[in-house]
Amino acid sequence: MNKPATVDVALAREFGLTAEEYGRVLTIMGRTPTLTELGVFSVMWSEHCSYKSSRKWLRNLPTTAPWVIHGPGENAGVVDIGQGYAAIFKMESHNHPSFIEPYQGAATGVGGILRDVFTMGARPVANLNALRFGSPENPVTRRIIDGVVRGIGGYGNCVGVPTVGGEINFHPAYDGNPLVNAMTVGIARTDKIFLSAAAGVGNPVVYVGSRTGRDGIHGATMSSAEFDEDALSKRPTVQVGDPFIEKLLIEACLELMATDAIVAIQDMGAAGLTSSSVEMAGKGGVGIDLDLDAVPQREPGMTAYEMMLSESQERMLMVLRPDRTDVARRIFEKWELDFAIIGHLTETGHIVVRHKGEVEADIPLAPLADQAPIYDRPATTPVPPAPLEPVHAPLSLDAMLLQLVASPDLCSRAWVWNQYDSTVGGQTVRRPGAADAAIVRVDDTDIALAVTTDCTPRYCQADPKTGGAQAVAEAWRNITATGARPLAVTDNLNFANPEKPEIMGQFIAAIEGMAEACTVLDFPVVSGNVSLYNETRNPDGSTTAILPTPAIGGLGVLENAAHAIGLGMQDGKDVVLLGATLGALGQSIWLREILGREDGPPPAVDLAAERRNGDFVRTEILAGAITACHDLADGGILVGVAEMVMAGGIGCELDSPDSGIRPEAFWFGEDQARYLACVDDGAALCARAAAAGVPARIIARSGGQDLILPSGVTISIARLKNAHETFFPALMDAR
Repeated sequence: MNKPATVDVALAREFGLTAEEYGRVLTIMGRTPTLTELGVFSVMWSEHCSYKSSRKWLRNLPTTAPWVIHGPGENAGVVDIGQGYAAIFKMESHNHPSFIEPYQGAATGVGGILRDVFTMGARPVANLNALRFGSPENPVTRRIIDGVVRGIGGYGNCVGVPTVGGEINFHPAYDGNPLVNAMTVGIARTDKIFLSAAAGVGNPVVYVGSRTGRDGIHGATMSSAEFDEDALSKRPTVQVGDPFIEKLLIEACLELMATDAIVAIQDMGAAGLTSSSVEMAGKGGVGIDLDLDAVPQREPGMTAYEMMLSESQERMLMVLRPDRTDVARRIFEKWELDFAIIGHLTETGHIVVRHKGEVEADIPLAPLADQAPIYDRPATTPVPPAPLEPVHAPLSLDAMLLQLVASPDLCSRAWVWNQYDSTVGGQTVRRPGAADAAIVRVDDTDIALAVTTDCTPRYCQADPKTGGAQAVAEAWRNITATGARPLAVTDNLNFANPEKPEIMGQFIAAIEGMAEACTVLDFPVVSGNVSLYNETRNPDGSTTAILPTPAIGGLGVLENAAHAIGLGMQDGKDVVLLGATLGALGQSIWLREILGREDGPPPAVDLAAERRNGDFVRTEILAGAITACHDLADGGILVGVAEMVMAGGIGCELDSPDSGIRPEAFWFGEDQARYLACVDDGAALCARAAAAGVPARIIARSGGQDLILPSGVTISIARLKNAHETFFPALMDAR
């Protein structure tokens, strides 16, 4: 700020507050706020920090189970995985920053979610991501993919945490607003979990990590608004990350956590020093007094407003025991990180901010939280799509299969995965592409975690309730297909402008579908993030909304990592199809890629069938009967078979379906609750499935180096792979 700004309703609007919200600020303060106070209110009441449009509906999600230690409300969710260990995990978005500056936007997204996990005492063991890009034909898309992938790899690889899985979709709806959702999983002892509620009047408040600069100021506010044609001018609101500092911060924090020094700890994420101090003191029911003269700064002349709202990376705020500050200081100095006592806890119930001898802010914390706006926005109920008209295949089965496995949404992601270190740390059991979920062993135990991300946005666009349920169900299936027991979910709810009734209706319906699926599948939501206003304003005044994208991060556990199985086809096996096939082609990849259509209803989600079929599959895997397994989703049976064949390097010969369903519907329909399983004795498995009420049939016998279709047409594995592996190299090598 070169000159003092006049604090009034006009400035409040610039900061993202409505006139009514600014009026509420005046009532709370009893006077006109200072610039710093207005900044604090604006970020704490932003959509990104306050969840003011979504909080009412998030309460409908199931969040408890006997194995849940901490659900929503902490930095990350915590579940018991046995033997005295807990998995701590969360997913968060960095969507707008990744459009403005793809490399730093994605990199700092990874850094931020890592801090959410290790701030609770966990050593991060796995990163995942869920990415949505615009049309491959859009020249901007290649630049965004390049920056995002390099940013994720650059940060995760340098900090030494393996990136083990994720997903990628393409659609023109993401042209001006890509989605970058980052997930981290960590491991901690159940008796060494650290929380954020401050306690102990007089206890010192300590700043550790990197110095504070001017990057990221008002990043939370920027993430709570639509984009327009001037979006790229917002580069100063994007933070700059340093993974090497983050690595030092992880090690220093974990070393300090091995002592008894920490009372409370919080990452300085969105809204930086403001959110961390306000949330810690607010949760603890205490006041906090900050002296910004003591804040380590990397730029001269920073104002109180700038320091409170900066989102500089790799910083943490702690409340320490007074008699342990010297111990803590020595640890952070050993790791060559800044350490500064910048304040103390008080009994006032206020946050007081001092700078250069002046009180720059004095805000009562209770009304800052309790009187934050919560909106019950108008919503229209989504209209179900019309039934799909009869469709017919224009090409042969082999031609359609080759076209599908080469398509952007189904092609090999090896170009992406090869830029990530998926094995650093030495605990990765199944690398990307080897199984339906990544498998990571818990050090010094036999336990393994199965982790995945999932969502099918085209289903959510057509029918948000069904799409929300399907996203949860597919994550549950992915975990089940490895033999793991699904435990819990983290979510990242990406939607457009909630002030539009049709968008709010999508959000509410998706939550309803998710809640039903999580309840039936005993798969509670323990953490998450809401990202709204993912909408781009075009030069002509129109807007383009993203597809509704409630991304699901799922986590499950195996008591013994040796029991985990992959999806690669194995030689000399019966291939059994488990689950009912009806030939659902509405909203399918086949319909879009072969016929150029996006219509019809998505496949129905029968949650009772999901539970029954999945529990049967898991039991058979753990009994050793199923030795390779793949859940069926995009592309249906034939794409699933092709993926198993390519992953395992073993071919198979398919039987004629004899199902009464048209071939294209049988082979490419996307009916849910289905799995492909490799077994020694298919007839015996089918008999056990029938006894359990699970539809089952043998559809192939594995062997050789070719995929042999029912018509007798042969496709070599080499030809399949050639089609499958072309898209990304061709796109990214284009000049």
